[in-house]
Amino acid sequence: MKHFCSSSVSEDLGCRRGDFSRKHYGSVELLISSDADGAIQRAGRFRVENGSSDENATALPGTWRRTDVHLENPEYHTRWYFKYFLGQGNYKGYSKWKLVETSHFRNTNIRAFHFKVSSKLCRLKDSIQSLSPKSFCSYAMNLDKFEKGPREIFHPEIQKGSVNFKFGVLFAKDGQLTDDEMFSNEIGSEPFQKFLNLLGDTITLKGWTGYRGGLDTKNDTTGIHSVYTVYQGHEIMFHVSTMLPYSKENKQQVERKRHIGNDIVTIVFQEGEESSPAFKPSMIRSHFTHIFALVRYNQQNDNYRLKIFSEESVPLFGPPLPTPPVFTDHQEFRDFLLVKLINGEKATLETPTFAQKRRRTLDMLIRSLHQDLMPDLHKNMLNRRSFSDVLPESPKSARKKEEARQAEFVRIGQALKLKSIVRGDAPSSLAASGICKKEPWEPQCFCSNFPHEAVCADPWGQALLVSTDAGVLLVDDDLPSVPVFDRTLPVKQMHVLETLDLLVLRADKGKDARLFVFRLSALQKGLEGKQAGKNRSDCRENKLEKTKGCHLYAINTHHSRELRIVVAIRNKLLLITRKHNKPSGVTSTSLLSPLSESPVEEFQYIREICLSDSPMVMTLVDGPAEESDNLICVAYRHQFDVVNESTGEAFRLHHVEANRVNFVAAIDVYEDGEAGLLLCYNYSCIYKKVCPFNGGSFLVQPSASDFQFCWNQAPYAIVCAFPYLLAFTTDSMEIRLVVNGNLVHTAVVPQLQLVASRVKFNQKICTRFHLETSWAEASNDL
Repeated sequence: MKHFCSSSVSEDLGCRRGDFSRKHYGSVELLISSDADGAIQRAGRFRVENGSSDENATALPGTWRRTDVHLENPEYHTRWYFKYFLGQGNYKGYSKWKLVETSHFRNTNIRAFHFKVSSKLCRLKDSIQSLSPKSFCSYAMNLDKFEKGPREIFHPEIQKGSVNFKFGVLFAKDGQLTDDEMFSNEIGSEPFQKFLNLLGDTITLKGWTGYRGGLDTKNDTTGIHSVYTVYQGHEIMFHVSTMLPYSKENKQQVERKRHIGNDIVTIVFQEGEESSPAFKPSMIRSHFTHIFALVRYNQQNDNYRLKIFSEESVPLFGPPLPTPPVFTDHQEFRDFLLVKLINGEKATLETPTFAQKRRRTLDMLIRSLHQDLMPDLHKNMLNRRSFSDVLPESPKSARKKEEARQAEFVRIGQALKLKSIVRGDAPSSLAASGICKKEPWEPQCFCSNFPHEAVCADPWGQALLVSTDAGVLLVDDDLPSVPVFDRTLPVKQMHVLETLDLLVLRADKGKDARLFVFRLSALQKGLEGKQAGKNRSDCRENKLEKTKGCHLYAINTHHSRELRIVVAIRNKLLLITRKHNKPSGVTSTSLLSPLSESPVEEFQYIREICLSDSPMVMTLVDGPAEESDNLICVAYRHQFDVVNESTGEAFRLHHVEANRVNFVAAIDVYEDGEAGLLLCYNYSCIYKKVCPFNGGSFLVQPSASDFQFCWNQAPYAIVCAFPYLLAFTTDSMEIRLVVNGNLVHTAVVPQLQLVASRVKFNQKICTRFHLETSWAEASNDL
């Protein structure tokens, strides 16, 4: 049984020009603080996020909406480990190089176990069907139940993912310019107390059994009360300055600074008017705090204004501040603030200062554990079986064996993880305490009965044009499908360009593959006249010349100047253009009258470009100039190249260091009018800025804005629906942010198939999955 949901194809859903802008995440400034006499105290470089000061400014693409507030890199796998593995009867031991461990997972016995010995992946025999952890340990090797050892090794701050958080909250009165003055505020104000009540619950520390965030819960040495909350499964303890111990004799309030000064993130609640001296991070003497959230409350309008300061080395993190950064809905402000702070702390942990320290500490602890528990390094491991023995076809060469081992290891691990999630045994979703909101990727049923296998598709109005084994059909909700072309025209690629009144498609039939162009208005007229679907002979007048034998084509996603089509025929590229002078205000269905039924004569062949090999992925990139500097990004062999459309010169953009390469997509994105490319292959995704041509020369230079990340599973297709990147595998959909590649959601959907997408501000993505015989579509908010 099949189910369809609406989604999109990667090559025709690039971000629109101007959508992707780091300006939404602030700019780096040198901030200098001075005392009351004007003398400079400290200075530092911080990225300042302040939204827009123009209250009447029109919200630009990429600015905040409530649906854009997401926890980035939610670390479900880390929390899964903490919930189901840590402390649940662990057994640990060592091979020659690698620590291995296993656990009794709920009521499930171990059926397979993988470990690494001398860089060789191994696996126990498949015939072992019911093996408890204890039995396994005695069967496989000398492993003992692990009870003693350095507890720090399991600390969430040492491990990659953060589970719980502690944030500082500092109360600053109007006119206070130094941290000594701010920390010396014995009590807060009524608006400050109102803000604390919004953040969380006031709890009594003595006897507290939840997450304590470093506070004393036995002897009241760190205060009597504190503020605590839980947000989407994360426990958060706030170190509130007015709740920590106060000393009249100690002007520096060391006890308060000891906690808040050692928090990565601190909220500063500042009283006073907007015109009063503003807070600067350089006012706080701390080498540990990297992020400051400045909160102001307007009593007259009952709203909050937010400003974020991030140390220069902290990577970009979301969500971006709204325009202007003023929140009238207090619950939405709380959600936004908590998500921003959690994302900010996670981003800070990726800075060199914290990442290197974490790696050094973890390495030291593992080495210490190894020395304590492994007095004899030469014990034999009994009953070990080579992992290559369980491969269906074991390659002969050593290199291919290692590749096959790794691929099989990943495949089995993903399958086991997916089965656990589908059974409900793994916490793929955790309790949320925020406001209930509809996510932009929630599916909607589009067609509940579609019996054919889909090859490709593209939206046409509110309907969907689908190429199937039975021909090309027009599908509209649960209405009967209408044939547009019969099965003699096997369509492999298509683009519906409604603003140009065009349908472009590639019909693939061996060496006789061709590119065809049709007027949508002519097709619509035939459908209204209830004509039978066109066959291949009816489309002779719609063939584009010189495209015989094409195996791939690409169009530019921005049609502001002219439509450009690049057709790949083996290692040759044909550049074809079609200029359009469509009168404003004329709809696509009204263009039929004086024009011929076939638009072929409107297309012109420009030039031919030869490559060194046949491209497997191809994308067109708009250059900065009006009529030149357009690029073609192609992927073949082990590389991505960019080709100058004007000169045909090819330049190396990225070389793939891998034995096997599965090219997925090259997606054009535009940051403040400048082109960039997301290069996707295997598990990797790399963003590279594309420098403009200067007098025919092109330089590929590293940019500070370049970044890369890895998908959790290898995708077969990737869609860019700003501000999100969606990666599709056969059983899941992984959603990340375009600006930094951070994960925001993973949806497990068995036997998922990406079918179509639409390039509009209200994105629609069409997918198909096996639940019922039906289509479904994603929310218009995408």
